[in-house]
Amino acid sequence: MSAPITFDNSYGQLPANFYTRQALQPVTKPSLIKVNLDLAHQLGVDPTWLQTKDATQVFAGNALLPGADPLATVYAGFQFGNWNPQLGDGRALLLGEILTDTGQRFDLQLKGSGPTHYSRGGDGRSPLGPVLREYLVSEAMNALGVPTTRALAAVTTGESVYREQQEPGGVLTRVASSHIRF
Repeated sequence: MSAPITFDNSYGQLPANFYTRQALQPVTKPSLIKVNLDLAHQLGVDPTWLQTKDATQVFAGNALLPGADPLATVYAGFQFGNWNPQLGDGRALLLGEILTDTGQRFDLQLKGSGPTHYSRGGDGRSPLGPVLREYLVSEAMNALGVPTTRALAAVTTGESVYREQQEPGGVLTRVASSHIRF
């Protein structure tokens, strides 16, 4: 059987000061909440595979598909009113890029997948509430014709995330033509 997603990794071919390669941080009991079958069709991803336990393991950050090259991207920007020359994805990993049949390139990123080199002491996880909110809002914005990231899948992690209170954890698989920030 061929891989359900074939990755290209052009970002990982840039100089190393643009990213840090990162190992996955598995979760204990992932469970699929929702997959976006329309987006899967647009990407050329088998919608049947998306609903398998193997897919849930990938979307939770417990398993890698062949060709995936997880990395956290680095960027600069203003933070708290001051210029910071090195910020980065503190809770997201770019797995790679999907090339569609029409030659379009889309990043596949796991948000809430655990600590990265840029987490600055944070746990790198996401509560389930923000995962569901981003899924719904990004798809609503897309339906309105507003360019934005898209949501391919949402999973629970089976673990708690501690913010103001204990909350269930989640991971969002998001898709964009690029996650590069300006």
